Amino acid sequence: MLTAADFAPVRFSTWDLPERERLDRWREEFGRRIIGVEIEPRASAAPFYAEATLQALPGCRIAFCAGSPGRFNRTPARAADGDDSIGLIVNLGPKVVMSQRGREVPLQQGEATLVQETAALTHGNVRYYGLALARPVLAARMSDLDASMMRTIPRSGGPLGLLVNYLDLIRKEADLSLPEVRRIVVGHIHDLTALAFGANRNAKKEGLSAVAAAHLAAALAHIAEGFAEPGLMVETVARRQGISSRYLQQLLETSGKSFTARVNELRLQKVFALLTNEQHGKRRISDIALEAGFSDISHFNRLFRARFGDTPRGVRGSWDAGFGP
Repeated sequence: MLTAADFAPVRFSTWDLPERERLDRWREEFGRRIIGVEIEPRASAAPFYAEATLQALPGCRIAFCAGSPGRFNRTPARAADGDDSIGLIVNLGPKVVMSQRGREVPLQQGEATLVQETAALTHGNVRYYGLALARPVLAARMSDLDASMMRTIPRSGGPLGLLVNYLDLIRKEADLSLPEVRRIVVGHIHDLTALAFGANRNAKKEGLSAVAAAHLAAALAHIAEGFAEPGLMVETVARRQGISSRYLQQLLETSGKSFTARVNELRLQKVFALLTNEQHGKRRISDIALEAGFSDISHFNRLFRARFGDTPRGVRGSWDAGFGP
């Protein structure tokens, strides 16, 4: 039986390898053993390099890759297993040209295309998300899947942008240990892909939950990055997502915490971390609170005591005396 560890990200990088070993190790350990392709490097003046983070979920494989120019050919073993997955490539770096079966697709940063996993794929220097999606599941959500192959989807704040934000969250912090969570996440990925490339009418209705989940993921990422900004407001985050403040509040409440509660918790955790770090032992507590985003020190003190059961000064004193965890 598969365990939660089987769905954890697997990371591979050539940076720590001697240059003469990089290509062979990348071909064998990543190409043949993990994704089932033969890798042929293309001529380049720069030394070969490659790195990837991979995550295998039921019905969906996700790869976050960067590397030198190359060509991927499906191995005979992988071709014989009947896997007819559809590949989604989202370019995250400078302009790159993808070619497959005599067709070329230039992708600017943020643009995407669908490719046949059964055919060879040639690319330049790249930084991208590569997804292997179940053909039947995707075809059921799209008006004409075959017509969407090797077609450029421009960068936008619509479903494609939401999909990238959603993939970022999965890669960085999502807990996929529960089967039900994995099922929902995979469904959302297929929904957002279909919406970006041309969903049928029924899929658009079903995809609304996927869009909501992606908006929530993007909002949580924004809050986690900017909680220390004193002026961070729900309106700011909602504007960045292109949704109303009321709708964002509703989404955040489904996650178990309001906007204000989530921001305050992140700020309090940062203050606690700084107070219990000996490198900040001589800093004024008010300065630490301001750095974490609090502008009202009295309000900060009340929140801190309610959260940790002691004053900031008391926590610092206990830690200095050796009673911290």
